[in-house]
Amino acid sequence: MEIQSAIEQALNTVRRNVDLYAGTEKFPHVSRGDGKYHLTDSTDWTEGFWAGMLWLGYEYGGDSKLHEAAVRATDLLERRLDANQALDHHDIGFLYSLSAQARWTVDGSEEARRVALRAADALMRRWRPSLGIFQAWGPEGDPENGGRMIIDCLMNLPLLCWATRQTGDERYAECARIHAEKSLRFLVRGDDSSYHTFYFDQQTGDALRGGTHQGYRDGSTWTRGQAWGVYGFALAYRNFGDPRFLEASERMARHFAERLPEDGVAYWDFDAPQQPGTPRDSSASAIFACGVFELLSLLPDSYPARDSLEQSARSAVRSLLADDYFTAGADNEEGLLRHGSYSVRGGSSPDDFMIWGDYFFLEALMRLHQGTPGYWYER
Repeated sequence: MEIQSAIEQALNTVRRNVDLYAGTEKFPHVSRGDGKYHLTDSTDWTEGFWAGMLWLGYEYGGDSKLHEAAVRATDLLERRLDANQALDHHDIGFLYSLSAQARWTVDGSEEARRVALRAADALMRRWRPSLGIFQAWGPEGDPENGGRMIIDCLMNLPLLCWATRQTGDERYAECARIHAEKSLRFLVRGDDSSYHTFYFDQQTGDALRGGTHQGYRDGSTWTRGQAWGVYGFALAYRNFGDPRFLEASERMARHFAERLPEDGVAYWDFDAPQQPGTPRDSSASAIFACGVFELLSLLPDSYPARDSLEQSARSAVRSLLADDYFTAGADNEEGLLRHGSYSVRGGSSPDDFMIWGDYFFLEALMRLHQGTPGYWYER
């Protein structure tokens, strides 16, 4: 399918959903086997992806309907920040880079800029200086999660780097850099696979063990986590210029690409038994594609692995455009990408639509069509 046509069909679904969700003050999250998105209040980690899709759609075509919906979604997330509700996790960048920072990027809204800076301050409250990490979940000192970092957090760090550029306060970016370095040291394994999470002793700061929250087992490679690493380390290189981050992104991308099945869409975990019925995670492949496109924007033309990396990202998008995955023309389905998995391990939406999968799929299409990235940094 031609990329521009795919974008138009995807945005038709987004516009239809805007009408469906109008007046609810709720956000699409995941589906539950019925082709319909389960709607949530602004209490989870995923609401920013819907806002991000709306801003991408408006930026693409100037559709006032998408703009109105994007502003409404962004305002709802500002309300959440005002009330300090459900922010006891690291996913502040997912929520506010794609809403408030996006609005500042697209509209130049000073109010949105102030909201994004307040969000960066909320993320800084999760900084644990004695450990050198942003705590993933729960309150400080939590016995289970107090010393736990997570690979997903790499995608939240750009909000802090943006805050440093906006304010001149180096502490935001410095803490982000330390966390990225710690992620490289403890989350990326010697064969370029990754741990989902890692634990540190809260009293001594000593490294304890790698683990997982959503993967097949502690030592396996959860594919969405690997994709977060590809994209997150590319963004770390963009922000800090440290070649170790660029190399990590490239190595993790090759590890991902070399383990894809015949149809090019990742299973939910590279180490899970791959047999008929094993869930895929189309969202992992969409994140991977965006991460490689970001990586390609940073690599010199002469980089030896450039051609193979580009081929792997384009192949991932082609795979997602196949009829079994992309819902183009299916008016009875609210999502864009079938066969995403939220938490196979936890039995939650193991084969459904994922709003983050839809967002990264749309971002990948926009990157291919007109080079428009997401809202993870200033452009």
